[in-house]
Amino acid sequence: MAEGERQSPPDSSEDIPPATQNFIIPKKEIHTVPDMGKWKRSQAYADYIGFILTLNEGVKGKKLTFEYKVSEAIEKLVALLNTLDRWIDETPPVDQPSRFGNKAYRTWYGKLDEEAENLVATVVPTHLAAAVPEVAVYLKESVGNSTRIDYGTGHEAAFAAFLCCLCKIGVLRVDDQIAIVFKVFNRYLEVMRKLQKTYRMEPAGSQGVWGLDDFQFLPFIWGSSQLIDHPYLEPRHFVDEKAVNENHKDYMFLECILFITEMKTGPFAEHSNQLWNISAVPSWSKVNQGLIRMYKAECLEKFPVIQHFKFGSLLPIHPVTSC
Repeated sequence: MAEGERQSPPDSSEDIPPATQNFIIPKKEIHTVPDMGKWKRSQAYADYIGFILTLNEGVKGKKLTFEYKVSEAIEKLVALLNTLDRWIDETPPVDQPSRFGNKAYRTWYGKLDEEAENLVATVVPTHLAAAVPEVAVYLKESVGNSTRIDYGTGHEAAFAAFLCCLCKIGVLRVDDQIAIVFKVFNRYLEVMRKLQKTYRMEPAGSQGVWGLDDFQFLPFIWGSSQLIDHPYLEPRHFVDEKAVNENHKDYMFLECILFITEMKTGPFAEHSNQLWNISAVPSWSKVNQGLIRMYKAECLEKFPVIQHFKFGSLLPIHPVTSC
């Protein structure tokens, strides 16, 4: 798979669609397991994985506290996420017999469902207003499922797709790469963790089977890239409580580990076995390469995850067009 790790995505700054582009409401296209071939050959897959790998390269060796450019579009996205956070405070959990899946989440989600296009319109300039209904679908898909009150890597992928679409229409640009991960995606993670804790959301898929932990995958990829060539932190250190406590504010990977240890009890090797195994890998670059392969195999190539992905004009199902 090494060749996939080096593929370069389209340059978002040159990928601004003409004003005449016909935006469409994204819909599901993967209905049966044999449809997965269409996904892997699609322009959407190429653009999505290219986007993930570009950001992976952009944050390599950099701390979260690294100085980086914050554009107006980035600030607006953070404000959007702050609104979602505020709505959680305004929608407290309700008393109910079952411990998991608090029904107040549906009230919170209903507000997002109603307001998603207005929220996205605060980020997208007026000359691109026609793109708002298409892009807003990915935002709505990125926060969990309101019927099952669950959340998993497919929802996380929808948020990455949301950001990828904003790059494709030129709202986010090449020099926003670091801020996309450190400012926007990191804030998204905070809001999702608050959702998961407040409403006791279930992991999507059989107990988080499609991920490293119950809920997320991408922060482990980008977080391991941050740690490449670190002067003293090695993969074996992330199971050391002291190392995590001292460095989690600088590294997304360690922040994820801290959250897991807050949410789960018992030996780390038992409740997070896949991660425990990764701690034996000799270098962060090998961890990073392995996680990219694992993400493709365990998330992007799994029907239970991708059957929910939606395709429109920005992330189309049609096969990759050769230049």
